[in-house]
Amino acid sequence: MKKGIIGKKIGMTQIFDELGKVIPVTVIEAGPCVVVQKKTIENDGYNSLQIGFGDMKPHKVNKPQKGHFAKGDVAAKRILKEFKFDNIDALNVGDIIKADAFEIGDVVDVRGTSKGKGFQGSVKRHGFGTLKQTHGTGPVHRHTGSLGMCSSPSRIFKGKKMAGHMGAETVTVQNLEVVKVDAQNNLIALRGAVPGPKGGTVTIINSVKKA
Repeated sequence: MKKGIIGKKIGMTQIFDELGKVIPVTVIEAGPCVVVQKKTIENDGYNSLQIGFGDMKPHKVNKPQKGHFAKGDVAAKRILKEFKFDNIDALNVGDIIKADAFEIGDVVDVRGTSKGKGFQGSVKRHGFGTLKQTHGTGPVHRHTGSLGMCSSPSRIFKGKKMAGHMGAETVTVQNLEVVKVDAQNNLIALRGAVPGPKGGTVTIINSVKKA
């Protein structure tokens, strides 16, 4: 069965394996998550589980949310995400998913929101080259330069790499290895980096394209 869980990025550190080799890892507080809703082919046309993570203060829950959580008889959760699985018979509404759903050696995909960089120029945003910064180049050595053509087609095509908003996008990192699982503290250590800042929300699922 495919597995999935919602977590919070704690930060990066390093651990040592049996041979004393350093492994850079990202620590994620994975769960505990509760199954809020179960969708089936008969009722919804596909199989999936809606999972909630993070407690929500009662005065911040609006009326539609109260009805949704009351239907499943579960506590209000701050983050809700849906995981589309083929087989969902093993879990029911109200079941708890913890970090021990994953084991050491599992290969997973992690999805998060990258750090927002605000409005950035083309050099930082797209890696454009700069002009030489000596001999009278002036204050334009980081400018984009010419963008369009002259008489034909006399316009700039859509999708042209230009300055603009950078970051704050959904990013998926594939094929990360689970190095350590601390079920007691709901922590999972993954080899490598995970998108987003410390405290950012991430989702972990089985790898789609296992290397």
